[in-house]
Amino acid sequence: MTDNKNTILAIVLSALVLLGWQYFFAGPQEKARQEQLQAQKQNLPTPAQPGQPSQPPTQSGTPQIPGQAGAPAAAATVDRAAALAASPRVAIATGSLQGSIALKGGRIDDLALIKFRETVDPKSPPIILLSPSGTADPFYAEFGWTGTAGANVKLPTSETVWKQTSSGTLSVSHPVTLTYDNDEGLEFRRTIAVDDKYLFTIKDEVTNKGSSPVSLYPYALISRHGTPPTAGYYILHEGLIGVLGDSGLQEYTYKNIVEKKAVNFDVTNGWLGITDKYWAATLLPDTTARLRARFSTGTLGTVPTYQTDYLLDAQTVAPGATASVNARLFAGAKEVAVVNDYDKQLKLNRFDLLIDWGWFYFITKPLFIAIDYLYRLVGNFGLAILIVTVLIKIAFFPLANKSYASMAKMKAVQPQMTALRERYADDKAKQQQELMELYKREKINPLAGCLPIAIQIPVFFSLYKVLFVTIEMRHAPFFGWIHDLSAQDPTNVFNLFGLIPFDPTVLPVIGSFLHLGAWPLIMGVTMWVQMKLNPAPPDPTQQMIFNWMPLIFTFMLANFPAGLVIYWAWNNSLSVLQQSVIMRKHGAKIELFDNIKALFAKKKAPQ
Repeated sequence: MTDNKNTILAIVLSALVLLGWQYFFAGPQEKARQEQLQAQKQNLPTPAQPGQPSQPPTQSGTPQIPGQAGAPAAAATVDRAAALAASPRVAIATGSLQGSIALKGGRIDDLALIKFRETVDPKSPPIILLSPSGTADPFYAEFGWTGTAGANVKLPTSETVWKQTSSGTLSVSHPVTLTYDNDEGLEFRRTIAVDDKYLFTIKDEVTNKGSSPVSLYPYALISRHGTPPTAGYYILHEGLIGVLGDSGLQEYTYKNIVEKKAVNFDVTNGWLGITDKYWAATLLPDTTARLRARFSTGTLGTVPTYQTDYLLDAQTVAPGATASVNARLFAGAKEVAVVNDYDKQLKLNRFDLLIDWGWFYFITKPLFIAIDYLYRLVGNFGLAILIVTVLIKIAFFPLANKSYASMAKMKAVQPQMTALRERYADDKAKQQQELMELYKREKINPLAGCLPIAIQIPVFFSLYKVLFVTIEMRHAPFFGWIHDLSAQDPTNVFNLFGLIPFDPTVLPVIGSFLHLGAWPLIMGVTMWVQMKLNPAPPDPTQQMIFNWMPLIFTFMLANFPAGLVIYWAWNNSLSVLQQSVIMRKHGAKIELFDNIKALFAKKKAPQ
C-alpha cells in the first residue's frame, strides 16, 4: 500500500513539474515565438501616435523636459517610408549603421543595424532599431534645451525645422552641423558625430545675441511608443535600464514602470536607456555631471509610451556669450566587446551591465569569454562549447573522481545494504541506523551521486544565459540542421522530422509539448544511458522516478536553445565515459548492459 502511495505521489510530482514548466517556460517561449513569426509575416501598422507628446503640467519656476502625459489621440499611423518622407533628413551611413536624422525636431529617429538580419537568411531585412513618430513603433532619441515653466523663451521643439550647415552624410569621418535661430536673440547649433560602431556624440551650443541673460537646462531623452513584444522570461530584463550613481543598477520592465508611473533619481555618474534582448538605446552623459534622471510612462491616446531622460544643471548664458553641453547616445547591438570597450574608454559606471549576465555574473561572463576565445580559434561556436565542456570536466575531475569512486563503493556493498533492508524491514529507524554505520565503516558518502549533477547546475545555468542573452550566439550555426545555436532545435519527431507537412506545436493546450527535436532526443538517450550505468534502486518509487527522469528532461529541454542541449548531450557522453573508467578502476561492475537486459526481460515476463 505504501509503495502504491509513493508511486502515485511520484506521478503527481512529475505532472506538476511538466505543468510548471509549461506555465513558466514553454508557454511564454511559444507565445514569443508566435509573435515574432506574426511580425515577420505581417508588416501591418499597429496603433501609435505621431508627433511629440505634450509636456506634463509643472509648477512655475521649475524646469521641464518634453514628457508624455495628457496628449490627445492623434492620426492613424503611416508606413515607415511615408513617415521618413514627411521631414527633410540628414543621412547616416557607416559600416554598422544606416539611417537618418530628422531636421524636423533634430531627432535621431531612423536607424538600421546593417550587420544584423531578422532571420538566419543573410538576405532578410536588417534590424530596425529606431523609428520616427507616426510609424507603428516609434523609438527615438532627442536632445536639447529647456527652460523653467512659464519662462517666455522660444526654444527648439519637436516641430522646429533645423538647417544643415555642413552638407553631406553623417559618417565616421564626417560630422554634421545643424543650426536654428529663434529670431529672438538665441542661436542654437548642434554638431553630431558617430564612430564606426554605435556611439553618437552630440555637442549642443546656444549663443545669446540678445540683451538679457537666459538660463537654460540641457536635457536628453529616449522615448518609445507602444509596448514592444518581449521574450517574457524572468532571467532576461527587457525595458528601462540604467546604472545611476550610488543607486546602482536599476531595471524596470514595461509593466513595472506602468505601475510606478515615474521613478526619479538625483545622481552623478550614471547612464540610462531602454533595452531589448539584443539591442539597446542608452544615454551616456558626462560621468561628472549631476543628473536629474527619470524613468516614466504615459499615454498617447490609448497607446502607452515609455521614456528615460535626464536634466542637467542650468547654464546661464550672458549677452554675447555661448553655452555648450556634450551628450552621447549608444544605439546599437549589445556586442560584448563593444560594450566593454565603451565602458573602459568612456570610464562609465558599469556599462557592461547593459548585457544581462544574471546572478551568476562571475561565472557567466568568464564562460562567454572562454567560448568566444575558442570560437576565434576553431571558427564555430558549437565546437567552442564542446571544448569548454571538456575543459570544465578536466577542472572538476578530482571532485567527480571522488564522487564516482564513492558510488563504486556503494555498488560493492549493495548486497549488504539489501540484506539490512530485509532484516529491518519493519523497523525503519533501525534500518537507517545500520545503513549509516555501514556507510561510515566503508567510508561511503551516500550523497556522492548527486555531486556531479550539483556541480553542473551553475555551469548549466550560466551557459544558458550565454546562449540566451549574448548577441554573438544569435544565428551562430553548428553543423547539419542547426543554423542557430541560440534557438531551439528546428526538427520535430512528431511530424517525422518534416516528412509530414504539419506543425503540431500550433495545437491548443498541448502544442508546446509537441516540439521534440533530434538533439533533445540524443540528449535524452545519453541521460538514460548514464542512469543505466548504476544499479536499479531497491525502492520501486525511486526506480520509477529514475526511469521517468530522462523522458521528463527530454521534453523540458526540447524548448531550450540548441547549443545548451548539445552541451548537455556531450556532457552526458563524457560523464558516461568518465564514470565507466572510474568504476572499472575500482572494481565495480558496470550495470549498463544488465540493466538494459532486465528492462526488456520484464516486458517478456509472463503475466
